[in-house]
Amino acid sequence: MTEAILLVGGRGTRLRPLTVHTPKPMVPAAGVPFLTHQLARARAAGVEHVVLATSYLAEVFEPYFGDGSDLGLHLEYVTEEEPLGTGGAIRNVASRLHCGPGDPVLVFNGDILTGLDIRALVETHTSSGADVSLHLTKVADPRAFGLVPTDTDGRVTAFLEKPQTPEEIVTDQINAGAYVFGRSVIDVIPAGRPVSVERETFPGLLAEGAHLQGMVDSTYWLDLGTPQAFVRGSADLVLGHAPSPAVPGRRGERLVLDGAEVAPGAKLTGGTVAGAGAVIAEGARVHGSMVLDGAVVGPGAVVCDSLVGAGARIGARTVLEGAVIGDGAVVGEDNELRDGIRIWCGARLEAGSVRFSSDR
Repeated sequence: MTEAILLVGGRGTRLRPLTVHTPKPMVPAAGVPFLTHQLARARAAGVEHVVLATSYLAEVFEPYFGDGSDLGLHLEYVTEEEPLGTGGAIRNVASRLHCGPGDPVLVFNGDILTGLDIRALVETHTSSGADVSLHLTKVADPRAFGLVPTDTDGRVTAFLEKPQTPEEIVTDQINAGAYVFGRSVIDVIPAGRPVSVERETFPGLLAEGAHLQGMVDSTYWLDLGTPQAFVRGSADLVLGHAPSPAVPGRRGERLVLDGAEVAPGAKLTGGTVAGAGAVIAEGARVHGSMVLDGAVVGPGAVVCDSLVGAGARIGARTVLEGAVIGDGAVVGEDNELRDGIRIWCGARLEAGSVRFSSDR
């Protein structure tokens, strides 16, 4: 396998925007844009040619990634005039593929962080003789997902909607968002209209007797559909829980990029990233968070599981927990922001304006 299709946002991949100016796929996770991790893992698995299929923002991706040569890849970009869904997007880029009818093509979603063994998925596809192979993962609570039961040989037997009752939970296996298609299967997806692989292509193939193989790989898997999950994913990349050859430094409790200033008495833990030009002041404690380029975290501030946007300023003794602070925002000293709160880009919050706990 040498070719892949990367589905990037705008078609049900749930790339909800963060409150920062940079489009989410380009927000740095563990120091580089998130798509860099996916592309680097694909290259490490033997992929050489990747088509980025997107319904928006190609003008953002191409200037950054170019032709892909810096990653050892050949990249192409296809932007839909109208959103076509997952299946429609795959069909829309078919003409850019170079492989033959029987060759495998890797397809993966742009908002999933995973430790999937890509080579193992391709081997499963090849050895089973499947038309399409799916990466499946097990989840503790499958009620928020469509279910994908398989038989004892791993062959997919059904695609079930989100279960509504306990009796409908017949498996804990879900579609994890990475596939290997036989090249000829891509050509039978209807062209020029929206198509969902989850609701139309896969059930239709199954009804026609096609062979859909599931490979359960329950290593690291995270859907980055919320800002909180995105922050968690960045921290897990730094900690080494999620594998990526693109992390620009050693794995550990923190990643401090060139130009960042961390005071001797500041403490960065839990996979925290301090971006280029960021300043973490004396006595600050930052855990499992992203402090983007040029942001300032003031003396004695506490930042936990939060994103501090580029150029934002966090005042002394302010507490952030599960917060998203937009680019250029200013949060004055002695504030307390918790539980998913978002401060918009450029907003200003005066000192002592917000508290969640009792008055002092």
